[in-house]
Amino acid sequence: MTSSRIGIVFNPSKIAKAELSAAIDDVLPDADVAWFETTPEDPGQGPAREALDAGCGIVIAAGGDGTVRAVAEVLAGTDAHLGIVPQGTGNLLARNLGVPLGDVKAALARVADVTPRSIDIGWVDLERDGGPETHGFVVMVGFGLDAQMLAETDDDLKDKAGWLAYVEALGRAVSSSEVVEASIAVDDEKPKDVAAHTVLIGNCGTIQGGVTLLPDAAPDDGSLDILVVNADGALQWLDTLKSVVWDNGIMRMFDRDKQATSTDTVQHRQAARVRVRLPHPLAFEIDGEEIGEVQGFTARIDAGALHVR
Repeated sequence: MTSSRIGIVFNPSKIAKAELSAAIDDVLPDADVAWFETTPEDPGQGPAREALDAGCGIVIAAGGDGTVRAVAEVLAGTDAHLGIVPQGTGNLLARNLGVPLGDVKAALARVADVTPRSIDIGWVDLERDGGPETHGFVVMVGFGLDAQMLAETDDDLKDKAGWLAYVEALGRAVSSSEVVEASIAVDDEKPKDVAAHTVLIGNCGTIQGGVTLLPDAAPDDGSLDILVVNADGALQWLDTLKSVVWDNGIMRMFDRDKQATSTDTVQHRQAARVRVRLPHPLAFEIDGEEIGEVQGFTARIDAGALHVR
């Protein structure tokens, strides 16, 4: 049986403890609460482990996507439940799960009232100059336009303008990113050389602004969704835009059972495991955070390993 003790893992650069404490007193006045603060050196894994060691059966991540991902990594495979108080720029998992944004009390009320559900978590093994690394992800990982846009985004502008800062970076990202010959192996298939501008692999498909990049993605379907974009030039980018906005956006509003549409420049697939090798190191992102360059990576799904509220 899950303990009723609640651990609060909060990022003090995103929300003050006093504000969060006042909201908890209003929404969860009788809760047994323990507090754990993140630091620039430890975005949440250490505090989440401390919360589990303290007997917390519910661990609330109060912060941005980095805090949520760090806590999820630790809770995956345990009986503890993850709650989210979204306080970041993207709030990607919160968006995909329907967690209230911009309302701390409403997010806490959801933690208190909603029936827990089990969702998948992804793991990505990175090939980097400093040696291999493994990270969890709850939304998506990849290289190309998305990662380059994050790399080009001004942090000060992001703090002031929120997700609009990404729009400012988009033009520079398009010119900086490139089509490369990537080797992609899906599940047990043999690797194939694929021309790719962008490769995204995800567990959830919606990003800021309600844009859905992975229309077939569901957080609890036991599959990873793959998006490969090979657009190069104005006409091909128009085809890509049509695919994202019209074919896999507006048209699916009228037919929810419609599967993702692939085109000459946009390909969709599903898999449990994907391995990608790159011709040279490229910028890479995990759940909306640019983490530097990678030479290759393997993404795999861990079905139903994370319990969320």
